[in-house]
Amino acid sequence: MLYPLKFAPIFKDKIWGGTRLKELFHKDFSPLPNCGESWELSGVPGNISEVNNGFLAGNNLQEIIEIYMGDLVGEKVFERYGTDFPLLIKLLDTQSYLSIQVHPDDIYAKKHHHSQGKTEMWVVLDATPDAEIITGFNKEVSREEYLEHLNNGRLKEILNTEIARKGDVYFIPAGRIHAIGGGITLLEIQQSSDITYRVYDWDRKDESGNTRELHTEQALEVLDFKKYDNYKTTWQAQENQPVELIKSPHFTSRLLDFTLEREIDYSFLDSFVLYSCIEGNSLITFSDGVEVLQAGEVALIPADLKNIRLTPQGHCKIVETYIG
Repeated sequence: MLYPLKFAPIFKDKIWGGTRLKELFHKDFSPLPNCGESWELSGVPGNISEVNNGFLAGNNLQEIIEIYMGDLVGEKVFERYGTDFPLLIKLLDTQSYLSIQVHPDDIYAKKHHHSQGKTEMWVVLDATPDAEIITGFNKEVSREEYLEHLNNGRLKEILNTEIARKGDVYFIPAGRIHAIGGGITLLEIQQSSDITYRVYDWDRKDESGNTRELHTEQALEVLDFKKYDNYKTTWQAQENQPVELIKSPHFTSRLLDFTLEREIDYSFLDSFVLYSCIEGNSLITFSDGVEVLQAGEVALIPADLKNIRLTPQGHCKIVETYIG
């Protein structure tokens, strides 16, 4: 019988990384001095997560999809993605700005990289008072105007910049220019893709004096130059009731902010469910036992586990994600 699966994180050293994943979630990323990303659940080739609880401990995600197929991920999900797990869950921590970047959509990524595209969402978990997020343009721009600002080092002037606050949610569809500023810890839920087109990297150099590669031409082919009215997702906090944050063709995410025990029936779904715990901890009770989920951990609820009971140990917040 399958059970809620937890995984060993995969830590990534980044030029912009920090140390707060250790402080907030007790992540042990030594010997890295800093950790920019902790990949909590990944099926990306070369970075496939390994189970670290229960009888499947030591097996990686792709191996267990090959064995359990639709029982694990859902019949329709398996038909669509096969043994490729469709989502990637990360925790990010920033000391300085990430590059200004953009990601391709499914059509472009499949043609050029034999990969999914990369649509993602962010939930801000912690932010210093002046921490910034860049997402989209602050006015309608032409390709020529964009290139002029880029080549003159004035790109930020035409980008939408917002102050990040704990609890903010941002949806970043493929094609939207974006960057995460320093002083931010966030949960990122995205399509399973590691394709990034770096537009501008703040003229940074590494320890050897080298700059990082830019992808100016690829970015031009996928950028959405439109201005949108709202870049931040509007949602209303509601305790002990699921609150929908994002509903897209790639994934649906809801916030479970609860202090009371919850019985959840997933018979309406033909999909796995991911629990990303962002505050507190909870017991997950299923037909054959109990697992504990703590802040900073992700649990994969197999598709054939339709009845789950969540028992918070005090106040708990979980971001629930599935393929709709």
